[in-house]
Amino acid sequence: MDARLSQHSLHDIANMGMRAAIGVIFIVHGSGKFNPGFAGFLTGGLGFPAEMQIPIALAEVVPGILLLIGIFTRMSASLLSIVMIGAIFYVKQAGSLTGERGFELDLILLASCLVVIVAGPGRVSVSHVIKKIPRWLH
Repeated sequence: MDARLSQHSLHDIANMGMRAAIGVIFIVHGSGKFNPGFAGFLTGGLGFPAEMQIPIALAEVVPGILLLIGIFTRMSASLLSIVMIGAIFYVKQAGSLTGERGFELDLILLASCLVVIVAGPGRVSVSHVIKKIPRWLH
């Protein structure tokens, strides 16, 4: 088996596709949390103060944008992994995989973020174009 699998161009395209899909999903879900109705969900169902609405929304939108363009991808995916762990265990209380309060989408997003953390941004990214960013920040 050839050890140069990660140097194949399809690997970079697939990596970019995964980053883009995760980024778009978090941008859409995070921007929905700017809606004033989300503050009622935070205060009523979860017991968070209403002031947490903007930080929670930004914790999904900003890393989503960074994943989409391919800069600071490992840090962004790490933050989104923490968000997904909170969604699975605190919001959905890990009740069931499917059905009411199911966390299957959250689990898939968590697994995808972990893949991005391990794989990095790939060659189709701003991080690859800008060579001055240290590798551990990719």
